[in-house]
Amino acid sequence: MAKVLSDIEIAQQATIEPISVVADRFGIKEDELELYGRYKAKLNNSLEDRLKDEKDGKLILVTAINPTPAGEGKTTTTIGVTQALNLLGKKAVAALREPSLGPCFGIKGGAAGGGYAQVVPMEDLNLHFTGDFHAITSANNLLAALIDNHIMHGNALRIDTKRIIWKRCMDMNDRALRDMVIGLGTRANGQIREDHFIITAASEIMAIFCMATDMKDLKARLDRIIVAYDMDGEPVTAKDLNATGAMAALLKDAFMPNMIQTLEHTPVLVHGGPFANIAHGCNSVRATKLALKLGDYCVTEAGFGADLGAEKFMDIKCRNADITPDAVIIVATVRALKYNGGVAKENVSEPDIGALKKGIVNLDKHIENIQRFGVPVVVALNEFLTDTEEEYEFIRRHCKEKGCEFARSRVWKEGGEGGKELAEKVLDIIENGPNDFRFLYTDALPIEEKIRTIARDIYGADDVEFEGDTLKNIEKITAMGFGRLPVCMAKTQYSLSDDAAKLGRPTGFKIRVRDVYVSAGAGFVVVLTGKILTMPGLPSVPAANGIDYNEETGKISGLF
Repeated sequence: MAKVLSDIEIAQQATIEPISVVADRFGIKEDELELYGRYKAKLNNSLEDRLKDEKDGKLILVTAINPTPAGEGKTTTTIGVTQALNLLGKKAVAALREPSLGPCFGIKGGAAGGGYAQVVPMEDLNLHFTGDFHAITSANNLLAALIDNHIMHGNALRIDTKRIIWKRCMDMNDRALRDMVIGLGTRANGQIREDHFIITAASEIMAIFCMATDMKDLKARLDRIIVAYDMDGEPVTAKDLNATGAMAALLKDAFMPNMIQTLEHTPVLVHGGPFANIAHGCNSVRATKLALKLGDYCVTEAGFGADLGAEKFMDIKCRNADITPDAVIIVATVRALKYNGGVAKENVSEPDIGALKKGIVNLDKHIENIQRFGVPVVVALNEFLTDTEEEYEFIRRHCKEKGCEFARSRVWKEGGEGGKELAEKVLDIIENGPNDFRFLYTDALPIEEKIRTIARDIYGADDVEFEGDTLKNIEKITAMGFGRLPVCMAKTQYSLSDDAAKLGRPTGFKIRVRDVYVSAGAGFVVVLTGKILTMPGLPSVPAANGIDYNEETGKISGLF
């Protein structure tokens, strides 16, 4: 039996074209590229300027059921269907998020796809790539340093040190940095106060980076960041600290979208990387809009399940960027549905139609969630060798009853060829499916009711419990003029509820809101629910333990 290659082995054996060759096939000129070696490039402003009057292509969003240890394959599907569309003679470009080092060295792994539906160079993407995350981290921490420096040198803005809300960040899971005391030692070390770290993906700078449309918009958003409140309870902004110019200088190169390629040499724009459980979970607006100009089809993804990333894509990104999806793919697997039906992880490969019938309710809810936005849906079922035809047929009939299309996907094993059935179904629903896109809620709906609408309609909750001072915080945010902003829910990705242990389609629960604050620069109100953390920790056996560099071959092993 032939050895089954790992993702990184497949990537390392691939033939990669110079990125300038890939770019040329899609009409990108040499002087519109800022090369990072032979296989990576940034797309400079001249390309955006040249294409601004071109017609937009069709926008395809890939989302999924709630993630499980059994695996789903959302990024793999995004890449595979992009390859398949190109094989069918269509001009398709993918737009993805950049991986964070936290998951890469933690438990989730990278974000390059898998099997023969990957982007390359895989190691570069999953590690430092072009340095965008480092630039965002530096801009975030420069602002933090300027706050403490201002206080040290007289505090002319009268910042209340008990109400500093700006946190430092780093791109690594490090639970020991969640809460700390800084300024210890002599007076020269600054004022003693409580401080916190978040992961870079949760920084408001990351959100601004992904929501801004151009450099002018980026700077205007940076200006609006609220870093603290003064002794009178009034907001203190990054503009008040004269921090915007320096932050923009750190971000100017990072703000250009990155381009790499799939294993089949189709272009992929990879830019920005907010998580969907603690942020808005979508790649940059700039990259998506550029992909829509470069291709007849742009295939993009939103993090985790349709209860998180897809809802935020619709209600935050589409609202902000004035874009509309033409079709949505919901990714699922037989194994994951059986896991939702109560089967233990080690047994999901065994045939169990009863567990499948029980667990498919999770898929049902995500189909309903997308249908609420009025967009046509196709379910993509990633195949595994242990699946049975009986299980496939049950899911196919079930999807038909739910009013959505269904396609089997073999992109992990076969690349674009294995995604043709899915790509053809997507093309069909774009051409023939009714599309009546609408937001879940209006701008005018009060913040409290926006939260309730998402909890009830998307999560299936009975109601919302506002803990502590959350309702007072909402009143304050509204009084400050931010009541019309959309809300960005921070919630566990593993369940439709805020309790990670509740699988399937939970009922009879309430969403517990424990904090609400405004990200004025990003343009949304953040709502923390349940036990969600903005600085994750590493597992007992982190992926880092299995990653190595061979000094003789020059190859990295263990990345996935």
